Amino acid sequence: MSGLMISLQDAVVQGVLWGIMVLGVYITYKLLDIADLTVDGSFALGGCVCAVMVLVFKMDPWIALLIAGIAGMAAGAITGLLHTVFEIPAILAGILTQIGLWSINLRIMGGKSNVPLLKTDTIVSKFIDATGINKQAGALMIGVGFAVVMIVLLYWFFGTEIGSAMRATGNNEAMVRALGVNTNWTKLLALTISNGLVGISGGLVCQSQKYADIGMGTGAIVIGLAAIVIGEVLMGKLRSFGSKLASAVVGAVIYFVIRAVVLRMGMNANDMKLLSAAIVAVALCVPVVIRKWRLKAAYTEGGE
Repeated sequence: MSGLMISLQDAVVQGVLWGIMVLGVYITYKLLDIADLTVDGSFALGGCVCAVMVLVFKMDPWIALLIAGIAGMAAGAITGLLHTVFEIPAILAGILTQIGLWSINLRIMGGKSNVPLLKTDTIVSKFIDATGINKQAGALMIGVGFAVVMIVLLYWFFGTEIGSAMRATGNNEAMVRALGVNTNWTKLLALTISNGLVGISGGLVCQSQKYADIGMGTGAIVIGLAAIVIGEVLMGKLRSFGSKLASAVVGAVIYFVIRAVVLRMGMNANDMKLLSAAIVAVALCVPVVIRKWRLKAAYTEGGE
């Protein structure tokens, strides 16, 4: 039982830290209806940049995290320029950036596929030293703190004029353009902000687990989509924008808890990609099935 509890605690910590990445995916997927595949590369980019800044350049971990976020924003901006300026389809633009980031991440880490931070201070280790709590509790508190701050900032930003224009672009791009809004700019800004959050999440995960890996972002977009849909299924009755942002983080926690439980039940770790795909498929199918069932139930046999 203690082993299961430890696994669940680790899953909750990972879910909260990855939840910041899910907030980034939420911006592009739910607000702009774009499945941005840049995420897989920009998540690893954030982790790699953060690790190198802390280990090689001896930077303060907070500054390193900021630079990781800026690096993620740069990756998102490249995707946005490919999509808006050169009119490359968004999904293809994301793939191109993601592929390019693989080589860039290797370059950043000096050709190594893994950079350990075992003897280096991080945000988590400094917090643990200052408070005296255990690693799991420290990482969880930092993750929750970051998630709350990001949700509040996003809620405020998307209530501003430019934020409202970004949301409207996803709802009806033609109408927004007719009102004089440059939709290319709003898309570019959304992709930049989204991947900035992804980069910060990658940096936090790197500092929490004390290493950066070239493949740490593999499947990030799948995790993000699954978390968003799971959160919507569980908290679908909440209509406010703030609650929808919170549901994305909650969905990430539930996703990692499901993974932890399945692994504890004896599932082969090599099958996790299959499980992830299955979770996404089920999460996407359930709302459609429920909607069709409710539509059918709304009609009587007599057609009244």
